[in-house]
Amino acid sequence: MNRKTFVKTSAWALAFFPFTKINAMLISDLIPETYFFENDGVIPNSKYPLLVYRNAFSERGNSGAEWLESKFKANNWYNSWRYGIYPFHHYHSNTHEVLGIFQGSAEIMTGGPKGKKMKISAGDIIIIPAGVGHQCLSHSDDFTVVGAYPDGMEPDLVREDKSKYTTSVHTIEKVKIPSSDPLLGTKKGLIQIWK
Repeated sequence: MNRKTFVKTSAWALAFFPFTKINAMLISDLIPETYFFENDGVIPNSKYPLLVYRNAFSERGNSGAEWLESKFKANNWYNSWRYGIYPFHHYHSNTHEVLGIFQGSAEIMTGGPKGKKMKISAGDIIIIPAGVGHQCLSHSDDFTVVGAYPDGMEPDLVREDKSKYTTSVHTIEKVKIPSSDPLLGTKKGLIQIWK
């Protein structure tokens, strides 16, 4: 098939399958990368894996941020904000967190000082279980994310601090699995992986 025929055929197909339906079909087929981290006695981490959806969406800039906020809210993850990732090891003991990168790129450390370095960029979505450490090591000037929480929880912020470890572990144990994945909804993603 030559290029002109391909373009005409593709245009014809799009007339019958609106972009939003194609986009929804592609999203539902996404399989996240999974990363487990051990409790190191300071950063508790989690029995659930951190999830990374690569190239999960194509929108960038303000429209990308709005798309993420809308998608997360539709799946009951809200209390959203737009910013970067703190440059120190920290975790949230009272809630899980989702970060959607809508512009720029960064290298982050996940799982605490003994964890894993990871490169992330616009289009990626990361779901961080309660207790899992994360820190930004370096980033592009335009790096920005949308963060949100299941049921609109208000997150605490716990730094790398052994004196808070025992209390944090007890708090983390009470955090429930969310009713939906912030990207894939109620049937896929963390709903299947964290059960």
